[in-house]
Amino acid sequence: MTTFANGDVDENEIPREFNAASYYIDRHLAEGRGDKAAFIDAAGSHSYAALAAAANRVANALTGIGVRPEARVAMIMLDTVAFPATFFGAIKAGIVPVAINTLLTTDHYRYILGDCRAQVLFVSDVLYDTVAPVIDELDRLEHVVVVGSDDKGRTGFDALVAGASEHFEPAATTRNDACFWLYSSGSTGNPKGVVHRHANLYWTGKLYGRGVLGIETDDVVYSAAKLFFAYGLGNGMTFPMEVGATTVLLAGRPSPDAVMDILKTHQPTIFCGVPTLYAAMLANPEYDRASGSQRLRRCISAGEALPEEIGKSFEKRFGAEILDGVGSTEMLHIYLSNRAGDVHYGCSGVPVPGYQLKLVNENGEQVPRGEIGELLVNAPSACDGYFNQREKNHRTFVGPWAFSGDKYYVNDDGYYVYCGRSDDMFKSGGNWVSPFEVESALIAHETVLEAAVIPHADDSGNLKPKAYVVLKAGAAADPSAAESLKEFVKQHLELWKYPRWIEFVDELPKTATGKIQRFRLREADRADG
Repeated sequence: MTTFANGDVDENEIPREFNAASYYIDRHLAEGRGDKAAFIDAAGSHSYAALAAAANRVANALTGIGVRPEARVAMIMLDTVAFPATFFGAIKAGIVPVAINTLLTTDHYRYILGDCRAQVLFVSDVLYDTVAPVIDELDRLEHVVVVGSDDKGRTGFDALVAGASEHFEPAATTRNDACFWLYSSGSTGNPKGVVHRHANLYWTGKLYGRGVLGIETDDVVYSAAKLFFAYGLGNGMTFPMEVGATTVLLAGRPSPDAVMDILKTHQPTIFCGVPTLYAAMLANPEYDRASGSQRLRRCISAGEALPEEIGKSFEKRFGAEILDGVGSTEMLHIYLSNRAGDVHYGCSGVPVPGYQLKLVNENGEQVPRGEIGELLVNAPSACDGYFNQREKNHRTFVGPWAFSGDKYYVNDDGYYVYCGRSDDMFKSGGNWVSPFEVESALIAHETVLEAAVIPHADDSGNLKPKAYVVLKAGAAADPSAAESLKEFVKQHLELWKYPRWIEFVDELPKTATGKIQRFRLREADRADG
């Protein structure tokens, strides 16, 4: 047994011979949920039995074209029922799906497809033209399957699975075999291939999905985060399929209008968003519980820490608390979270049971309560490392511990308080400045939609906070507004933390997961002299 600080996790709870697809799909048929809706997309409702048949057709089709166990299959696919059918169909055959961001450039796809060495590529028809220029450059790529109404002159998804059997015996995989890959978001550089085991899906489903989120069979879930993200994969597939619940899928971009339409039309009970989306929804005074889902009982947030003001305002207007949490691609989902009935906005909560956390200084020594340290995580759902990235593995993983890249402190009540990414934190006059803390203070002002803070050197070379601010519609971006914001922050934080410079911008640079790329702001600031 492996013992963790916040609960015992016995790896033998999962049989050694274990196939994640059989657990997440076939189990529901055996337990009598075959007729229950698993997914709802633009084409309609799809039962667990229909999903099982579709996944088995994919498994048979892949083995039929010569794809062998442990080979990689790349997926650049929008959120429709074809995604879970392909993902779990590959897994059932012992083949390793690689879920890839659908919002990348051609150059990014050139890098990732070359790096993962996929034998087959599944790509949605509307994304094909972005990927097409690199296809002939990929020596390992043997088959391209286009998903959608336009096959682009390639093999269409429907044609591939047509005639394939709806029955397939799961491959003899173990809990420790490579199951699937994700690629890190690239918030601090090039994305890295993150290798996850069959067991990892199980642990996130049990420890967070059941244990913290409290998902139930009758829940209807909508996740604005897409399925190719670790956060979205858990929200939209692992957790609902852990208990036989239902997921609503949106193929398009989750704009505030699109999200509200989903909430109104399908009345989900659980909504999974990110801080920037919650802020954008609050920016429209017409959005509230009455115009959305009146069945909404719980929300979660991750990707970036949730500012206190956004959490409180959303709960008041939409009538559902937000469980703000922290996770990573490497750990597969959230490992530090608020709990239902014990939400402390402005804090990241406490460790998810089964996950061990500690804060250390630059010498690797654990810091006392109240002192800022870098967060390390020991997790049963931890990845096996980065593919072909020995140097980065050594920098991230130290034995069973992984560096999160985030700095925190534990307050007097035992809750973890987010300070910022380790490379975003800086000292001003010998005192630590948390960009997130300053940003939260700015966001509390009635005119501010978003903010990002970086260090900027004054005429003496001393670092001081500089803020980039996105204002709400109708707010004036002028010198008097900047001075007003400075005074506002002075009233809420220590004097050394207020931004000496404020630059109004139309938008902030972000990853596809909604994380603010402060390093890009730092680069632009240095370039401007």
